[in-house]
Amino acid sequence: MGSVIRAPWWAVAVLLCGLPGLLWAADKPADVLAGMKLRGIGPAFMSGRIADIAIDPVDASTWYVAVGSGGVWKTVNAGTTWTSLFDGQGAYSIGTVLIDPHNRHRIWVGTGENIGGRHAGYGDGLYRSDDGGASWTHVGLKQSERISKIVVHPKDPNIIWVAAQGPLWSKGGERGLYQSSDGGQSWSLVLDAGPWTGATDVVVDPRDPNRLYAATWQRQRSVAAYL
Repeated sequence: MGSVIRAPWWAVAVLLCGLPGLLWAADKPADVLAGMKLRGIGPAFMSGRIADIAIDPVDASTWYVAVGSGGVWKTVNAGTTWTSLFDGQGAYSIGTVLIDPHNRHRIWVGTGENIGGRHAGYGDGLYRSDDGGASWTHVGLKQSERISKIVVHPKDPNIIWVAAQGPLWSKGGERGLYQSSDGGQSWSLVLDAGPWTGATDVVVDPRDPNRLYAATWQRQRSVAAYL
């Protein structure tokens, strides 16, 4: 025979006292939730993974940080305080940030973190700031979704290369290595590795700035892979 477990009198009293409140909450869920406001309880703010860092070549206390799922941040005092620069733009996921070697106040940002995990966000192309991040201009490659590297020609500020990984869950989009010869006003695909393969990195030969080395990555996610 099974044994009988008797609950103490105080446990029964607590249950009976709480029951009306539970029933009331079930009857009026909207009223209950209306009093529950989201609030930060810190200090562990969730900003995501750090994707890239750029340090001002003149002022070593000024840094720009690209966050995988948290926009672009700037410090002018070596990390003591931070300012968010990208809240009003079209993407929160950032892949790379670059200080233009010809103009330290010109900042290039490639949106869309270059990772393959199911937690990855996506971007909406390339942005440029000419005032140290105070304002931004969208300069193309909106269908790239993930930009992993930006390089400016060391002798010609109008020539820019962008390594675009492209969409994670579908083929096509703007993927491969792109070049602009007019400061970002227009773009040409100079390395096309196929509908599923994007460019994940690019470097300039320091001995010959017209020689590039690019790496590609074929990455195909599916619902089956997600599960």
